[in-house]
Amino acid sequence: MNSFNDFGLAEPILRALTEEKYVTPTPIQAQTIPLLLAKRDVIGIAQTGTGKTAAFALPILNHLAANRVRPQPKTCRVLVLSPTRELSGQILDSFRAYGRHLRIQSTLAIGGVSMGAQVRSLMNGVDVLVATPGRLLDLIQSNALRLSSVEVFVLDEADRMLDMGFIRDIRKIITKLPAQRQTLLFSATMPADIAELARQMLKDPAKVSVTPQATTVERIAQRIVHVDRGSKPKMLSDIILQEKVDRVLVFTRTKHGADKVVRGLNKDGIAAEAIHGNKSQNQRERVLKDFRDGRIRTLVATDIAARGIDVEGISHVINFDLPNIPESYVHRIGRTARAGADGIAISLCSHDELPFLRDIEKLIRMAIPATGTATQPRPGARPPQQHQDRNGRGHGRPGQQQRNAKARDGGRSERGGQRNGNGQKHNHGRDDHHAQPDRQSRHQVPHSTASQGPRPIASTQPVGSDFAKVSFMQPR
Repeated sequence: MNSFNDFGLAEPILRALTEEKYVTPTPIQAQTIPLLLAKRDVIGIAQTGTGKTAAFALPILNHLAANRVRPQPKTCRVLVLSPTRELSGQILDSFRAYGRHLRIQSTLAIGGVSMGAQVRSLMNGVDVLVATPGRLLDLIQSNALRLSSVEVFVLDEADRMLDMGFIRDIRKIITKLPAQRQTLLFSATMPADIAELARQMLKDPAKVSVTPQATTVERIAQRIVHVDRGSKPKMLSDIILQEKVDRVLVFTRTKHGADKVVRGLNKDGIAAEAIHGNKSQNQRERVLKDFRDGRIRTLVATDIAARGIDVEGISHVINFDLPNIPESYVHRIGRTARAGADGIAISLCSHDELPFLRDIEKLIRMAIPATGTATQPRPGARPPQQHQDRNGRGHGRPGQQQRNAKARDGGRSERGGQRNGNGQKHNHGRDDHHAQPDRQSRHQVPHSTASQGPRPIASTQPVGSDFAKVSFMQPR
């Protein structure tokens, strides 16, 4: 398919695509749209940035346009489930953009904001509901939503759902869906748990696999800077001040770490803001808007942003902490070099993060050019140890885990809220980013890596030349 006109989509949808200046379908769109128009269940293996939102949104809108049915109260005809608030908002924006000439009712159900407005928007029923798992279950349990009328169910970023501990919530949601439905599952990777979930959810699914276009990644100049952990803050400030930075996105593994980095940058005269799961939705939307508009040029984020920020003009991505899940590295650096632009990805690697670096290089099948020297620990000394869960949250020393968790959550659990002196329970609204993961982190940082010696510095080589060969279906 060389044109969207070849799919047989409704005229109002084609008119919207023309206004969006969409001409040629991406590979995943060319392969997926005909299958969905034929009412097939689909498993799609694709990264963000490949055009998969349009791949499922366009045929869904075509189905709604061809089958004009008034939604029943407190129901939705299409349910799209995504792991983060930001990604959910972007998906809803896409539905509204492509369906601007159709009379389609759509709404968003995410944590971090009052549930009252969401309950009211569902009162008369909607055509399209985009939601995060936690808030969706809240609405179901409060009898504000029924899933008995869902005609199309989309599970987006399934592997991210697994990483964030939503797998149990998803299974609960699936039990409330009607048996007769069309189901779409999209994931960047296909670990065993997701493959089993797909087997339970889908009926005779067609499989579409699209790796990122090599030309996009080849525009990212990557490098590793070996540095002591304690020297990272100064190194970060030096890089931002010395490089020609338009917009820079800095990634940390923990929410506390993101706030600490922002304080350090501000102290060095660099205006920066943080975005992570402890920020309210209003704060996150304000910071993202300021970042898009250029009012702030430095944004510090945890991995919730790796698949949730789509901002043009990000010239640099800096990994202040290397991710402990190698696939996250690909998602992080993919925030730059968008829309045909060039980009730079710099990772600060301390000695205790060398196992993470080896896993990243194994996944992308190349050695990342490096500068600096991996510092040897003092004889008999242990490198700094991070106790992390699958969501990348650091907990410091094991004895501090309980106290740190209480400080983060304000003394309340995600699901249970807290009780006042009279024993009454307060519902604070579920923050979907606080879900507890089902599986432990893939790696525990070794107690001592002194025996391994310093990592050899990789020789400089063309960056990204092997990305076309990367398989994003490797088992975890």
